[in-house]
Amino acid sequence: MIETVIGLLQSKAAWIVGFALLMVTLERLFPAARPLAAAHLTRLADRLRRLVKNVSLAGLNAVLSPLIVIPVSAAAAQWSFDWRPLWWQGAGGLLLDLLVLDFWIYWWHVANHRVPFLWRFHEVHHLDQFLDATTALRFHAGEVVLSSLVRAGVIFLLAVPLASVVVFEVAVMFAALFHHSNVKIPARLERTLSWVVVTPAIHWVHHHAVRRDTDSNYATILSLWDRLFGNRSPTQRWPEMPIGVERLTDKRFFQLLVRPFRRRRD
Repeated sequence: MIETVIGLLQSKAAWIVGFALLMVTLERLFPAARPLAAAHLTRLADRLRRLVKNVSLAGLNAVLSPLIVIPVSAAAAQWSFDWRPLWWQGAGGLLLDLLVLDFWIYWWHVANHRVPFLWRFHEVHHLDQFLDATTALRFHAGEVVLSSLVRAGVIFLLAVPLASVVVFEVAVMFAALFHHSNVKIPARLERTLSWVVVTPAIHWVHHHAVRRDTDSNYATILSLWDRLFGNRSPTQRWPEMPIGVERLTDKRFFQLLVRPFRRRRD
């Protein structure tokens, strides 16, 4: 099992790092919004501090992945009951697994906004006041652990193979890097893509520093879930859209780490 986990971790990391580098490059070449549009990022030092903070949170989660996330998922897949019919196996089974897991992560995301305890952790992601590919990697370690434990129950009950879980994780990271990115996409192309997948124009509204928009547009990969369940915001993105949490500012790295466990004054 250990060798399997190491092999999956290496292949998954290679794909994600490669795609992240691609999105970062495209952001620099074709930005949709300039950091200078956000008052708190007018200085280079401010932009560098934000980058270091996001990368540090991502680095902490990268350490947790082989220690907790992958072993928990692998154990759930290995110990699950082998009850699947033939039509839920092979390539068709993989596609169905991706659909089911995307449906699960949609409602998990909804729960992270509606359950106060979960929002304490998820808020760390939303406190970022500018969006780019690094925001897709910025999550509190507590949220990552909680998500992996809840997902393990889904994997166990539905007998989801570990290979499907890894493919889904790669797909989620590709989707997150894409829809958090600051890449300018031709309007017609983005409108077409938005009928199938979540695009930056959709997800930036989810990060709008207005709570009614923050509590909308929950989808991760497929955009149909928000239309289906009535959670799609009518707000349209604009380049200077204020990003973050309503009435709050971003915090320092160590403040973000302890924030979910402290009594709130803001």
